Amino acid sequence: MTVIPLKNTQTAWVVSIFSIIRGSSGRSPDRATDGHGQETGHSYSPPLFEKIPWVVIPTYNEAGNLPAMASAIMALPVPRLHLLFVDDDSPDGTGELAEEQVRLFPERIAVLHRREQRGLGRAYLAGFRAVLERGATAVVQMDCDFSHQPADVPRLLAALADADLAIGSRYVPGGNVDSHWGVNRKLLSAWANFYARSILGLRSVRDVTAGFRAWRRQTLQGLGLERILSQGYVFQVEMTYVAWRLGYKITELPIFFPDRQVGESKMTIPVKFEAAVRVWDVRHRHRHLTPADREEDRE
Repeated sequence: MTVIPLKNTQTAWVVSIFSIIRGSSGRSPDRATDGHGQETGHSYSPPLFEKIPWVVIPTYNEAGNLPAMASAIMALPVPRLHLLFVDDDSPDGTGELAEEQVRLFPERIAVLHRREQRGLGRAYLAGFRAVLERGATAVVQMDCDFSHQPADVPRLLAALADADLAIGSRYVPGGNVDSHWGVNRKLLSAWANFYARSILGLRSVRDVTAGFRAWRRQTLQGLGLERILSQGYVFQVEMTYVAWRLGYKITELPIFFPDRQVGESKMTIPVKFEAAVRVWDVRHRHRHLTPADREEDRE
């Protein structure tokens, strides 16, 4: 695992981004599939275009953040950047606001509407499958509440020039969290990372619970997304652990992690407790994996 310093020149990351994205073409379906060619009942609006790279953002009750987030992503100086919102039938109208953004950027923004709330992990997996199906060669995952800052997206993409997975990390030198975090919250977050790393033996990654990441296409394919069963926030831990067990190169970049300004956090005490328990299940299911188990190696 390597750590990328915070200061990178714009020229460097633009060159790096061009080195990892390649175009593809073809007709896009407007129905979601489950990775085995079977329709899931979810729908895309509009049909996903086969252009890359993609940012995947799951949403649930993010009406106060979504328009500004879409504008911020669209304004980034990243060639051919596209955005997919994965909305879990938000009752606050988030899905409708996402549709408005589609009308503003019909060839760059898409929405995957899921019929019921199924958890963060399921939303991400649905989004990953959707953009991989359309030829994405680089995929950024991030939250909609601006705790992950859009300005860091180019750095994460650039890091993929020399890594399989780039993590925006709060816990490497140069990384930090909001000064408004109380002592208890800081200790709980640090303990959660230490706990997961200790149980999994994952000492080389400092921020295993981070949700701001960039993946190479080959990495997501090689993981075998059907292996990932976590539905809640332990999803981040499981994805990291599987990537590490399979021998993918992981890089961490320092980021500043601010508090959300609009809306409510979904990270409750019961959710954190469930994540702590499920780390053991993640270890049990994946501890046997080696680089020979990469899905791409079986083709």
